[in-house]
Amino acid sequence: PRIGQVSRVTKETSVEVRLNLDGTGVCDCDTGIPFLDHMLDQLASHGLLDVSVKAKGDIHIDDHHTNEDIGLAVGTALLQALGDRKGIYRFGDFSAPLDEALIHVVLDLSGRPYLGYNVDIPTQRVGTYDTQLVEHFFQSVVNTSGMTLHIRKLAGNNSHHIIEATFKAFARALRQALEYDLRRKGSVPSSKGVLSRA
Repeated sequence: PRIGQVSRVTKETSVEVRLNLDGTGVCDCDTGIPFLDHMLDQLASHGLLDVSVKAKGDIHIDDHHTNEDIGLAVGTALLQALGDRKGIYRFGDFSAPLDEALIHVVLDLSGRPYLGYNVDIPTQRVGTYDTQLVEHFFQSVVNTSGMTLHIRKLAGNNSHHIIEATFKAFARALRQALEYDLRRKGSVPSSKGVLSRA
Protein backbone atom coordinates (compact mmCIF):
# COMPACT_ATOMS: atom_id res chain seq x y z
CA PRO A 1 0.00 0.00 0.00
CA ARG A 2 0.98 3.62 -0.61
CA ILE A 3 1.41 5.11 2.86
CA GLY A 4 2.67 8.46 4.08
CA GLN A 5 3.40 9.22 7.71
CA VAL A 6 4.33 12.65 9.07
CA SER A 7 5.09 14.12 12.47
CA ARG A 8 5.06 17.92 12.64
CA VAL A 9 5.92 19.61 15.92
CA THR A 10 6.18 23.37 16.48
CA LYS A 11 5.79 25.67 19.47
CA GLU A 12 2.14 26.04 18.44
CA THR A 13 1.09 22.50 17.49
CA SER A 14 1.93 18.82 17.55
CA VAL A 15 0.47 16.91 14.60
CA GLU A 16 0.71 13.23 13.62
CA VAL A 17 -0.74 12.20 10.25
CA ARG A 18 -0.89 8.81 8.54
CA LEU A 19 -2.45 8.36 5.10
CA ASN A 20 -3.04 5.09 3.28
CA LEU A 21 -3.99 5.88 -0.32
CA ASP A 22 -5.17 2.30 -0.87
CA GLY A 23 -7.43 2.17 2.16
CA THR A 24 -11.11 1.49 2.72
CA GLY A 25 -12.29 4.84 4.06
CA VAL A 26 -11.36 4.51 7.74
CA CYS A 27 -11.00 7.81 9.63
CA ASP A 28 -9.33 8.01 13.03
CA CYS A 29 -9.08 11.74 13.63
CA ASP A 30 -8.85 13.79 16.80
CA THR A 31 -7.76 17.31 15.96
CA GLY A 32 -9.37 19.24 18.79
CA ILE A 33 -11.54 20.92 16.13
CA PRO A 34 -14.79 18.93 15.87
CA PHE A 35 -15.92 20.37 12.53
CA LEU A 36 -12.52 19.62 10.95
CA ASP A 37 -12.76 16.04 12.26
CA HIS A 38 -16.12 15.80 10.47
CA MET A 39 -14.56 17.07 7.21
CA LEU A 40 -11.59 14.70 7.45
CA ASP A 41 -14.12 11.89 7.83
CA GLN A 42 -15.62 12.99 4.49
CA LEU A 43 -12.14 12.93 2.93
CA ALA A 44 -11.54 9.37 4.15
CA SER A 45 -15.00 8.02 3.37
CA HIS A 46 -15.40 9.43 -0.13
CA GLY A 47 -11.73 9.21 -1.12
CA LEU A 48 -11.43 5.62 0.15
CA LEU A 49 -8.37 6.71 2.09
CA ASP A 50 -7.43 5.55 5.55
CA VAL A 51 -6.80 8.82 7.41
CA SER A 52 -5.35 9.13 10.90
CA VAL A 53 -4.78 12.61 12.34
CA LYS A 54 -3.86 13.31 15.95
CA ALA A 55 -3.30 16.94 16.80
CA LYS A 56 -2.83 19.13 19.84
CA GLY A 57 -2.58 22.86 19.30
CA ASP A 58 -3.15 26.31 20.69
CA ILE A 59 -6.89 26.22 20.04
CA HIS A 60 -7.38 28.27 23.22
CA ILE A 61 -6.22 31.14 20.98
CA ASP A 62 -8.08 30.01 17.85
CA ASP A 63 -8.08 27.13 15.35
CA HIS A 64 -5.79 28.82 12.81
CA HIS A 65 -2.41 27.22 13.63
CA THR A 66 -3.83 23.73 14.16
CA ASN A 67 -5.91 23.86 10.97
CA GLU A 68 -2.89 25.06 8.97
CA ASP A 69 -0.42 22.54 10.37
CA ILE A 70 -2.82 19.65 9.80
CA GLY A 71 -3.17 20.76 6.17
CA LEU A 72 0.60 20.98 5.79
CA ALA A 73 1.07 17.52 7.32
CA VAL A 74 -1.70 15.95 5.20
CA GLY A 75 -0.09 17.39 2.07
CA THR A 76 3.35 16.10 3.09
CA ALA A 77 1.95 12.63 3.83
CA LEU A 78 0.23 12.64 0.42
CA LEU A 79 3.53 13.61 -1.24
CA GLN A 80 5.31 10.73 0.53
CA ALA A 81 2.63 8.20 -0.31
CA LEU A 82 2.53 9.17 -3.99
CA GLY A 83 6.20 8.36 -4.50
CA ASP A 84 7.17 8.60 -8.19
CA ARG A 85 3.48 8.66 -9.24
CA LYS A 86 3.99 5.89 -11.79
CA GLY A 87 0.83 4.51 -13.35
CA ILE A 88 -1.71 6.85 -11.75
CA TYR A 89 -4.39 8.75 -13.63
CA ARG A 90 -2.94 12.03 -12.22
CA PHE A 91 -6.05 14.13 -12.99
CA GLY A 92 -9.34 14.22 -11.08
CA ASP A 93 -12.61 16.03 -11.78
CA PHE A 94 -15.75 15.77 -9.67
CA SER A 95 -18.85 17.79 -8.83
CA ALA A 96 -20.55 17.01 -5.52
CA PRO A 97 -24.02 18.16 -4.49
CA LEU A 98 -25.30 18.41 -0.95
CA ASP A 99 -28.91 19.55 -1.01
CA GLU A 100 -28.84 23.09 -2.46
CA ALA A 101 -25.01 23.24 -2.55
CA LEU A 102 -22.96 22.18 -5.59
CA ILE A 103 -19.15 22.25 -5.67
CA HIS A 104 -16.85 21.48 -8.60
CA VAL A 105 -13.26 20.33 -7.97
CA VAL A 106 -10.57 19.72 -10.59
CA LEU A 107 -7.06 18.66 -9.58
CA ASP A 108 -3.75 17.62 -11.09
CA LEU A 109 -1.09 15.74 -9.12
CA SER A 110 1.44 17.63 -11.18
CA GLY A 111 4.12 18.51 -8.62
CA ARG A 112 3.24 22.17 -9.13
CA PRO A 113 1.42 23.82 -6.21
CA TYR A 114 -1.45 26.11 -7.14
CA LEU A 115 -4.84 26.77 -5.54
CA GLY A 116 -7.67 28.42 -7.41
CA TYR A 117 -10.39 28.90 -4.80
CA ASN A 118 -13.72 30.51 -5.63
CA VAL A 119 -16.02 29.48 -2.79
CA ASP A 120 -18.20 32.11 -1.17
CA ILE A 121 -19.32 30.92 2.27
CA PRO A 122 -22.15 33.11 3.62
CA THR A 123 -21.43 32.90 7.36
CA GLN A 124 -18.24 33.53 9.31
CA ARG A 125 -18.58 30.38 11.40
CA VAL A 126 -20.04 26.89 11.35
CA GLY A 127 -20.31 25.98 15.00
CA THR A 128 -17.00 27.29 16.36
CA TYR A 129 -15.11 26.76 13.08
CA ASP A 130 -14.01 29.91 11.22
CA THR A 131 -15.08 29.38 7.59
CA GLN A 132 -12.02 31.33 6.33
CA LEU A 133 -9.99 28.32 7.44
CA VAL A 134 -11.41 26.15 4.64
CA GLU A 135 -9.34 27.98 2.02
CA HIS A 136 -6.35 28.00 4.36
CA PHE A 137 -6.57 24.23 4.85
CA PHE A 138 -6.56 23.54 1.12
CA GLN A 139 -3.77 26.06 0.50
CA SER A 140 -1.66 24.21 3.06
CA VAL A 141 -2.37 20.83 1.43
CA VAL A 142 -1.51 22.25 -1.99
CA ASN A 143 1.74 23.87 -0.81
CA THR A 144 3.27 20.67 0.57
CA SER A 145 1.82 18.08 -1.83
CA GLY A 146 2.60 19.94 -5.05
CA MET A 147 -0.96 19.70 -6.31
CA THR A 148 -2.79 21.99 -8.70
CA LEU A 149 -6.29 22.38 -7.27
CA HIS A 150 -9.28 24.37 -8.47
CA ILE A 151 -12.43 24.61 -6.34
CA ARG A 152 -15.56 26.39 -7.53
CA LYS A 153 -18.92 26.88 -5.86
CA LEU A 154 -21.66 26.48 -8.44
CA ALA A 155 -24.56 26.82 -5.97
CA GLY A 156 -25.25 26.92 -2.26
CA ASN A 157 -26.69 28.97 0.60
CA ASN A 158 -25.98 26.86 3.69
CA SER A 159 -22.40 27.17 4.96
CA HIS A 160 -22.23 23.63 6.36
CA HIS A 161 -23.52 22.16 3.10
CA ILE A 162 -21.06 24.22 1.03
CA ILE A 163 -18.02 23.16 3.05
CA GLU A 164 -19.05 19.52 3.29
CA ALA A 165 -19.70 19.36 -0.46
CA THR A 166 -16.24 20.87 -0.98
CA PHE A 167 -14.53 18.12 1.00
CA LYS A 168 -16.61 15.42 -0.70
CA ALA A 169 -15.84 16.73 -4.18
CA PHE A 170 -12.15 17.01 -3.29
CA ALA A 171 -12.13 13.46 -1.94
CA ARG A 172 -13.72 12.00 -5.07
CA ALA A 173 -11.49 13.99 -7.44
CA LEU A 174 -8.43 12.88 -5.48
CA ARG A 175 -9.61 9.27 -5.57
CA GLN A 176 -9.85 9.45 -9.39
CA ALA A 177 -6.36 10.93 -9.68
CA LEU A 178 -4.76 8.36 -7.34
CA GLU A 179 -6.15 5.27 -9.03
CA TYR A 180 -4.09 3.23 -11.46
CA ASP A 181 -4.57 3.53 -15.21
CA LEU A 182 -4.05 0.00 -16.55
CA ARG A 183 -3.37 1.30 -20.06
CA ARG A 184 -0.42 3.33 -18.75
CA LYS A 185 1.33 0.11 -17.68
CA GLY A 186 3.22 1.69 -14.80
CA SER A 187 4.67 4.65 -16.66
CA VAL A 188 4.76 8.20 -15.29
CA PRO A 189 1.73 10.17 -16.59
CA SER A 190 3.76 13.02 -18.05
CA SER A 191 5.27 13.78 -21.45
CA LYS A 192 8.42 14.82 -19.52
CA GLY A 193 8.69 11.36 -17.99
CA VAL A 194 8.76 12.67 -14.43
CA LEU A 195 6.37 14.24 -11.93
CA SER A 196 8.15 15.84 -9.03
CA ARG A 197 7.54 18.38 -6.28
CA ALA A 198 11.10 19.68 -6.75
